[in-house]
Amino acid sequence: MTSKSAAAAARATVYGYPRQGRGRELKKAIEGYWKGRVDTDALRATAAELRRTNWRQLAEAGIQEVPTGDFSYYDHVLDTSVMVGAIPGRHRAAVEADALDGYFAMARGTQDVAPLEMTKWFDTNYHYLVPELGPDTVFTADSAKQVAELREALALGLTARPVLVGPVTYLLLAKPAPGVAADFDPLTLLDRLLPVYAEVLSDLRAAGAEWVQLDEPALVQDRTPAELNAATRAYRDLGALTDRPKLLVASYFDRLGDALPVLAKAPVEGLALDFTEAAAANLDALAAVGGLPGKRLIAGVVNGRNIWVNDLTKSLATLGTLLGLADRVDVAASCSLLHVPLDATAERDIEPQILRWLAFARQKTAEIVTLAKGLAQGTGAITGELAANRAALASRANSPITRDPAVRTRVGAVTDTDARRSQPYGERAAAQRAHLGLPLLPTTTIGSFPQTAELRVARADLRAGRIDTAGYEERIKAEIQEVISFQEKTGLDVLVHGEAERNDMVQYFAEQLTGYLATQHGWVQSYGTRYVRPPILAGDISRPEPMTVRWTTYAQSLTARPVKGMLTGPVTMLAWSFVRDDQPLGDTARQVALALRDEVNDLETAGTSVIQVDEPALRETLPLRAADRPGYLGWATEAFRLTTAGVRPDTQIHTHMCYAEFGDIVQAIDDLDADVISLEAARSHMQVARELAAHGYPREAGPGVYDIHSPRVPSADEAAALLRKGLEAIPAERLWVNPDCGLKTRGWPETRASLDNLVAAAHAVRAELPTVD
Repeated sequence: MTSKSAAAAARATVYGYPRQGRGRELKKAIEGYWKGRVDTDALRATAAELRRTNWRQLAEAGIQEVPTGDFSYYDHVLDTSVMVGAIPGRHRAAVEADALDGYFAMARGTQDVAPLEMTKWFDTNYHYLVPELGPDTVFTADSAKQVAELREALALGLTARPVLVGPVTYLLLAKPAPGVAADFDPLTLLDRLLPVYAEVLSDLRAAGAEWVQLDEPALVQDRTPAELNAATRAYRDLGALTDRPKLLVASYFDRLGDALPVLAKAPVEGLALDFTEAAAANLDALAAVGGLPGKRLIAGVVNGRNIWVNDLTKSLATLGTLLGLADRVDVAASCSLLHVPLDATAERDIEPQILRWLAFARQKTAEIVTLAKGLAQGTGAITGELAANRAALASRANSPITRDPAVRTRVGAVTDTDARRSQPYGERAAAQRAHLGLPLLPTTTIGSFPQTAELRVARADLRAGRIDTAGYEERIKAEIQEVISFQEKTGLDVLVHGEAERNDMVQYFAEQLTGYLATQHGWVQSYGTRYVRPPILAGDISRPEPMTVRWTTYAQSLTARPVKGMLTGPVTMLAWSFVRDDQPLGDTARQVALALRDEVNDLETAGTSVIQVDEPALRETLPLRAADRPGYLGWATEAFRLTTAGVRPDTQIHTHMCYAEFGDIVQAIDDLDADVISLEAARSHMQVARELAAHGYPREAGPGVYDIHSPRVPSADEAAALLRKGLEAIPAERLWVNPDCGLKTRGWPETRASLDNLVAAAHAVRAELPTVD
């Protein structure tokens, strides 16, 4: 096919779309179902209406092939486990009794049964439920969800493409089930899994699917020859099936590297590749393998993970280059639009000039359609869109919002000394123990306490003018008093003020820093029904005035026990925001670090002896390719130290990380030079404690003994058992006792019971320790 005919065939499509609805209807329906206020039929009706709304919006915008199967009540990887029958033994009875309740039990656990482990989806802030597999796993096909959603879309008269997690990625994301040897490799189950995928593909073809998309993002990571061979076998076998739709294998988030020739040669009909800046090497690599003659290429040229308008002229140039490399070139975002908010036009509080710079899911859809039209019909067909796009890009580039000379001068004056504590850890630890006087196995929490309905109402009342600032602050003071009183009665050793005044751990700070923009409706799914509104980091960052000192010192005035100051670290402030793309991330991180350094120093001056700077996103933002990691870890750890290094030796610096794989960043954790680190460990059965010990980590650590992402209350015996596991790896003089994460999403009854049990466990295990003369 000539370039001209390839261009004429260009279609606009997407891989996935935000699930929640304009008013987060899905969240409300699911949480209503959990509380018994919404029945099964009403929940399913809400979900079906949201799917129809999404598909109609996409079709009306000009998307010619809509995705199906990407919608989920909780998580698409969990949906895949259901599709292939990989139900953990402890959940089978619940699933057999009621499929929907059993599904949620796998996600959230019950009082008697633990949920699946949860961790981050590659280098995003989306969390997936980790499949549990073993040598005895028996896969069985259940294509009901995928077939039903395809039929729904087809009944609307739409061209639809089911989207599934690919078999290789599914197995690479899995872990050995509890009780299975730690060295078991789930990829050995590939030959057992492929017939199940074959059955699902056959069912989808029978239901009317012309194409099915198999997502294989794990192949953009560094893969061994054995893993690449598994991908070769998987798509050789699936490609050889006679009773199947056309297959489109999709990758995203980075370059494919050695996996590109594997997929290019596979007997499948199409590939979907990321061609944004993060994966620009895919273009040269595709040319090097001779392109995709006779195949379909979906080109992800619109960034599906950030919210800045696309450079349409640049994307059209990339698309033009690709025309000679495939039989047909279609246009898409680089990944599912799940990772961005729904619609920028809903934002009424952002200046119109700045709003022109932003593209949420609906705006990205319009960009994709424009690019497909320009590719098919020539730039003359989109002259108006190109002119508006150039104007928006120029407006942003020339705006004074993006540059503050004072901030840049301060960053330029930073030296290596600014990022080093004045004394080594051993000397600091002795000073801190003398100053704080804590017992062995000190107990604490991660920071936040339940955000009650009353607190949310108070914030809404303040915004609406129903109460004034003084009235709001009295409510916050009352909440802090209750939180401090509870912690003292429970017997916790290091207290927190509970963060009653904070809407979100990133947004709260972003709203008080220059250079950030806040949204009102920019919700993005983090996990399950947990949605966040990532702020937009648009310009240079500074701190006009203290952000946390007032409430922390108020809490400290209520107790003689130490109260932790609580901040969100610079890497997480970047990772959980939509960060600017017009300068290196390291430069932006240093700006944020210096603003936070001012806050840390002010907390210390106000008498705060323990300061926690959370960095849960340090591992999440780790580049997917090993070759890219040293540069990232260099500026990321420096930014943390720049934030924290200005305090006295007897001020104890904590950090916190959760829900990620930590084993491959233990050296970076060490390089942070924090005095204490708390980490998620309950669902992974203290794996991180063993990883720290294997590394020889020399500082104090608190691997969590209470899984806060589940409503179940761990017993004191259960917490004590986890604590004893922690002691096998970390000596008592360096081991802390704490939950996995903050308690914001939990209710007060379960929080009280769980923390009572946590403290009881710490006391029981302390009593077992040998006395020291």
